[in-house]
Amino acid sequence: MLSEESRVMKSEDFSKKRKGKGKYLNDSQTRALLKDLNRYFQSKVEIPRIRMGDEQEIETLTSEEALLFAMSLRNERQSWKPRIDQLSS
Repeated sequence: MLSEESRVMKSEDFSKKRKGKGKYLNDSQTRALLKDLNRYFQSKVEIPRIRMGDEQEIETLTSEEALLFAMSLRNERQSWKPRIDQLSS
C-alpha cells in the first residue's frame, strides 16, 4: 500500500463545467514504477520468436503478437492464437 506522502492531489478540469481533484503518484514513485515496468518488458520469456531464437523479451513478444493478429485480420493468415496465453499458464 502506498503512503500518503507518495501521492499528490491535483485539481483538474474534466470539462468546461466540471472540475475535480485526482490523486497521482509523486515524481519519485512515478520514476520507480516506470523503471519496474521497463524491467518487466525487458525480461525474457521462453516463447520462440517468429524468425529465430527460443526466447525473447516480453516487449518483442507483444510486437510480434500485434503483427500476427493484424495479419489474421487482413486474411494473410487463416487463424491467430495468442502465444501470450503461455505466460499466464
